[in-house]
Amino acid sequence: MAETIKILVADKLSPVGLKWLEEQNDVELTNLPGRDPEELKADLGNYDGIIIRSGVKLKGDMLDEPGRLKGIARAGVGVDNIDIPLATKKGIIVMNTPDGNTLSTAELALTLMMALSRKIASANASLRSGAWDRKKFQGTQLAGKTLGVIGMGRIGRAVAQRAHAMEMRVLAYDPFFAGAATDGTFEMVKDLDELCKRADYITVHVPKSDDTLGMIGKEQIDAMKDNVRLVNAARGGIIDPEALLEGLNSGKVAGAALDVYLKEPPENEAEKALTQHDNVLAVPHLGASTEEAQEQVAVDAAQQLVEALRGGEVRNAVNAPGFGEALPDVLQPYSELATRLGMLLAGITPGAINKVEVAYRGAIGDFDCSPLTTYLLVGLIQPHMDTTVNVINAPVLAKSRGVEVDQTTSGKPKEFSRLMEVKVTTDKGERSAKGTIFGNKYPRVIDIDGYPMEMRPEGHTVVLQTLDKPGALSAYTAIFARHEINIADLSVSRKIRSGRAMVGLNVDQKPHDEVLKEVGDLDVVESCHYMKLPDLLVPGGSDE
Repeated sequence: MAETIKILVADKLSPVGLKWLEEQNDVELTNLPGRDPEELKADLGNYDGIIIRSGVKLKGDMLDEPGRLKGIARAGVGVDNIDIPLATKKGIIVMNTPDGNTLSTAELALTLMMALSRKIASANASLRSGAWDRKKFQGTQLAGKTLGVIGMGRIGRAVAQRAHAMEMRVLAYDPFFAGAATDGTFEMVKDLDELCKRADYITVHVPKSDDTLGMIGKEQIDAMKDNVRLVNAARGGIIDPEALLEGLNSGKVAGAALDVYLKEPPENEAEKALTQHDNVLAVPHLGASTEEAQEQVAVDAAQQLVEALRGGEVRNAVNAPGFGEALPDVLQPYSELATRLGMLLAGITPGAINKVEVAYRGAIGDFDCSPLTTYLLVGLIQPHMDTTVNVINAPVLAKSRGVEVDQTTSGKPKEFSRLMEVKVTTDKGERSAKGTIFGNKYPRVIDIDGYPMEMRPEGHTVVLQTLDKPGALSAYTAIFARHEINIADLSVSRKIRSGRAMVGLNVDQKPHDEVLKEVGDLDVVESCHYMKLPDLLVPGGSDE
């Protein structure tokens, strides 16, 4: 029976997400939004995973004693309410849901831009007061104007595509990916200054960080066109509020639309003044406030967290390099292979590890294989640790212990069209293994220390190095038989010149220590290693 996964929902979550969690047989759900922070801190370590939105702050000392907590899912994009470095140090996966509110946020940014351009809010307020003043609310059209989009992630691209359809010229700048590929709907510019000088409208769609906080300040606003209009539906503070207020009061900035603030509700005096300014359209953080977005981010957060805690695929992990998106289909089965190769080599390689070399060859070499290397490290390091090792802390643990990790890729296949090769060096020697995927889903070990073979890396596994002489096979198989341990599968590879053989055995149960000792004491057996590998997630672990 699968171990129960305890999930805490600490912020208000869409009923669709809660319903999905309740339907999972292996999930125990606790739904307690709006708790006192001290109560939450004291209780946090009793859960495997927590789902939050922007209301809960997991910063400061909240994660000092995480207990059994292994995963945090943010139902939304921003994770500035989570202490990412501390979570990483504690081995806690932090995931966000970048896809769920993409369209809602993009649509809001465009809505704000259109409403600002046509003075919709102030015109509506005037009409409600009983006035009828059409001339006062003359606006400007968007077609033919130049929009500058800062940040070309999912939301920025969605804004650019829709603005292009509205016959706007779109300039794009990304502070992190200068060479972002264009699809013809926008023009990439080399720096922020160029965008500021050329754009009639500017909208920001970058995450909040030390690099982006205040990135639109007095210097940038001074460089902009007269009567520029600014939109911020990303994170508060990316446009400096004092500089924006000054630009509005001087007339340099014709208008601004704000959905986000440094603190919510606004506490900063400049932001308070902005919300009351005649040329500012301010709304209370509505970017993801659509029924569709709320439902999607809730389901995404729930599914991603549970899948990761079940030991499956990790998606949208913000604190694990290479795990920002789902693995391409061609790489997914190799994550299983990588973990098992790591566990296998950990089981047969004595000594302290000082170097790991991994090579990806053939079709998989054309992809970013760094997540696979992380899975390999998890399998390699976990048997030597008394704490949980996962894709978050495995690279950190390896580096802190002086393990050099060398990854190479090549699109040129060798004996197999897709191949993963690993060599582990310790203070007592080195061992190597190769693996591939059969039938697009069956992991196989095809080589150990240069001995070609075909071994299923699952379950109770025994690896022997023996002399290649008559009677060797019958000697060790007789011991297993005498102790009623069934051999489910056996792969033998010989090197005639050396007079040695490598043997991979899958057995139905764990051999007792005395059985392994008896096998290891045989004159024909040079080494005997046992390891328990995870069961393969395919029917019967076989090719049936």
